[in-house]
Amino acid sequence: MRALILVMDSVGIGAAPDAARYGDEGADTVGHIAEACTAGHADSNVREGPLRIPNLLALGLGEACRLATGRVPPGLEAQVQHRQFGCASEISKGKDTPSGHWEIAGVPVPFDWGYFPRTRPCFPAELTKGLCEQAGLPGILGDCHASGTEIIAEFGERHMQTGMPICYTSADSVFQIAAHEETFGLERLYCICAIARRLIDPLKIGRVIARPFAGTTARDFKRTAHRRDFSVPPPGSTILDLATSAGRDIVTIGKIDDIFAHRGTGRNMRGDGNMALFDATLKGLASLADEGLLFANFIDFDTLHGHRRDVAGYAAALEAFDERLPELSSRLRSGDLLIITADHGCDPTWSGTDHTREQVPILAWPTQSSSPIGKRTGFADIGATAARHLGLPAALRGAHF
Repeated sequence: MRALILVMDSVGIGAAPDAARYGDEGADTVGHIAEACTAGHADSNVREGPLRIPNLLALGLGEACRLATGRVPPGLEAQVQHRQFGCASEISKGKDTPSGHWEIAGVPVPFDWGYFPRTRPCFPAELTKGLCEQAGLPGILGDCHASGTEIIAEFGERHMQTGMPICYTSADSVFQIAAHEETFGLERLYCICAIARRLIDPLKIGRVIARPFAGTTARDFKRTAHRRDFSVPPPGSTILDLATSAGRDIVTIGKIDDIFAHRGTGRNMRGDGNMALFDATLKGLASLADEGLLFANFIDFDTLHGHRRDVAGYAAALEAFDERLPELSSRLRSGDLLIITADHGCDPTWSGTDHTREQVPILAWPTQSSSPIGKRTGFADIGATAARHLGLPAALRGAHF
C-alpha cells in the first residue's frame, strides 16, 4: 500500500470562482488548448489534429473539465473507465507554485505573499545595495518584471562582460537571478541566491530562483536544468512532515524538495524535462517501500509552454505525458493510490506570460471509495486523502474523498 501524488504543473481546467480578482476570468488551460488543436490553430509545423490524451480521458479528465466549466472541451469526450475524478479550486490567495503545492500537501497559505511593483527599477534600493555588498557584486542588470528567456537574450552578453547578474521578477512572489553557468559559475550563483534569500525574508517573498543559462550569444542562450529554488518553508505540517515523523519512506521527484524547502522531502530525484522526470518517477516507485509516499512535479507544461504561450508545445507535452501513463499504472500494486492533479493554470492562449487562476483536476486511481470526488473547495483534500490511505494521523487541513 503506497500513495503517489503527481502534479502536472499548470494544467488548469477552467477559471476558478474568484478568477476575476486576478484578471483571469475565462482562462482555461486544457479547454483552450483542446479548442486550438481541434480548430487547427496550433502551430501546424509542430502538430496537427485534435488533442490526443486517451489515458487521461479514461481517468476522467474530460469529465473533470465538465465539472469545472460546465462543458467537455472539443475532442475530449470519452468513456471514463475509472469514476474517481473531480476538480478543486484553491483557498490560498496566490496562483503560484508554492501555494498550490503546499495546499495539496495539506497546508493552505494563510497570509498574503509580498510582490515587487511593476516599476523600473522594481527592487528596493536597500535590497539591491545589500545584495551587491554582501555578495561582492559590481551591480545588477534587469531590475524589472520580465520573461526569463527574453531578459537573458537582452542582458546575457552584457552580464558575461561585466559579471553583473540578471535580477528580475514576475507576477509571482519571486526574486530571480540569472547567470551564465561557466563565466559566472553555478556554485557562485547558488551562493548569491542564498544571500538574497536572507535579505528578502522580511518582504515575504516566496522564492529566490537561480536561473543558470549557457551559450555564447543572445542567439543561442538557453536555460539549463540546474535551476534551484530557495523557498521559505511551509507554515504548518504537511503530509511530507507527517510521513517523515511516522518513519515512512518518501521519494520526491523534480523540484518538490525546493518547493518544500527540503523539509520532509526524503530521497529527491531530478530530471531534465518531463520525460526524464517520468523516468525518475518509475525508478522512485520501484524503490518505494510499502506505506511510502511519492510526490512528483512535472515542470515542462508550465516553464516551457505555458509561460511561453506555446499552444502546440503544451499540447505535445500533454500527449507525451499521457502516452507514458500505462507504464506507471502497470507498476502499481494492489492497494496503491495514484492521484494526478495540478497546482494552478498557465493558459497559453491568455494574455501576458503569468500563471492563471484556475481550478485543477483530481484524477484518482484506484480508490476504495465509490462516491464521486465532485467539486472541491481547496486542494488540501488531496493530501488528506493520501494521508488517510497511508494511515497517517489526521492532522491536515482538508477532507478525504
